[in-house]
Amino acid sequence: MGPIPLQAVEFAHSPLLTFIIGLITVVALLVWLDFPAFIGLVIAGFTVGLVNAAFVPDFTSTMAATEVAGAFGDNMAGIGIPILMAAVIGKAMLESGAAQRVVRGFQNVLGESNSDIALLGSSSVLAIPVFFDSVFYLMAPLARSMRARVGRDYTLFIVTVGTGAAAAHVFVPPTPGPLAVAAEVGSDLGMTILIGVITAIPAVLVAGLGYGRWINARLDIPLRDTMSTTTEELEAVAERSTSELPGILESLAPIVVAVALIGSGTAVDTFQQWYPSLATLEPIVGFLGDKNVALMFAAVVASASFYRHDDLMQGEWSEELTEALKSGGNIAAITAAGGAFGALLAASGIGDYIAGSLQEVGIPLLVTAWLIAAVVRIAQGSATAAMLTAAGIMAPLVGQLSVHPAYLVMVIGAGGNICSWYNDSGFWLVKEIGGLTQEETLKTWTVLTTLIAVSGLVTTLVFSSVFPFA
Repeated sequence: MGPIPLQAVEFAHSPLLTFIIGLITVVALLVWLDFPAFIGLVIAGFTVGLVNAAFVPDFTSTMAATEVAGAFGDNMAGIGIPILMAAVIGKAMLESGAAQRVVRGFQNVLGESNSDIALLGSSSVLAIPVFFDSVFYLMAPLARSMRARVGRDYTLFIVTVGTGAAAAHVFVPPTPGPLAVAAEVGSDLGMTILIGVITAIPAVLVAGLGYGRWINARLDIPLRDTMSTTTEELEAVAERSTSELPGILESLAPIVVAVALIGSGTAVDTFQQWYPSLATLEPIVGFLGDKNVALMFAAVVASASFYRHDDLMQGEWSEELTEALKSGGNIAAITAAGGAFGALLAASGIGDYIAGSLQEVGIPLLVTAWLIAAVVRIAQGSATAAMLTAAGIMAPLVGQLSVHPAYLVMVIGAGGNICSWYNDSGFWLVKEIGGLTQEETLKTWTVLTTLIAVSGLVTTLVFSSVFPFA
């Protein structure tokens, strides 16, 4: 029997084949051959594009190249300025001593033994009005300064920061993901916020404190040079007396400015339905609340403090900030390349293929929604895309639920958070800004996102059976 012609290959199975080839390619390049992350991810994107050209109608081999470039540009448009500004904020806060001053403030209130709780609580609260990536940009310097201060437990600190930001990102409106899902399935915003907080608390305790402390006892991640700041510089700042550091208000100013500006847009959008007059503020907060603008202002505030407290000549200060921008450019390129790889997987139709396959399984609706979001997330990388895909499929079935639709929002958010890996730009953001290796990122970030997903499902199933609110 001769070989099966390409035309005879059933198109319905091509997305799964594309995913498998993409997975093998990226693991081979990044793990086995140890390619630089940016180059490996771009090659993996081109490879997936060529497979798409063989199976996806109207997808040509020329598009295999142009779509990677286009997806890279789209991702860079979303994260380029924020990451560059985050690099400036991070360097300025670390080397001026502002991050160290905030860390000491935490310790004065809660004690050094509760440093992980301080970071977990801070990142959880900040992530409610602000995107995950913005929170991580602001909190990572604090985790690094905390490690320089206490001399240990960086694994724990990076897990707690990541957990708090990730849990709020998928469970608690007005964070955009759950807000959009709630609107899609027709869930009341107030009830969604209440149930979101209830769902997020066990998730952050299990993944942040439970797993964080467990993995910290088994994996000692050292403090490495990253974001153009060396370990020696951090340790030198940690040895300064508190009187030599910026004041607590000045130290917190970059974080407060960023959160206040971004949060202003969220607040106006949220409360406008009750206070229509707030609509007049939309043009202003629409500009100031944009994360590009907000983080730019925060970077200016942090840079001014850096200039004031480091005794630098203006030329030296400018050179230091330029070094931070160079470091940020590399991080932005890697992060955007990871997003491009995920976008090419999505272009294969893997999301619709998986969602359609799972829709007919015949299991309870809440579990079905979680599975659809989870498998789409693993296949194409984007948590938001996975959540919106699952929400679109489940919205017509809301009438069949025996519980409040807010529970549907929770399981979709939980599933959409699972197993962040190479095709998720967030994976590369955590790795590069945190100064981690690929293996360390998989053992910390990938595992904690999975624990949030599983604990979110379990909490929702238990709570909805006791308090259906139907």
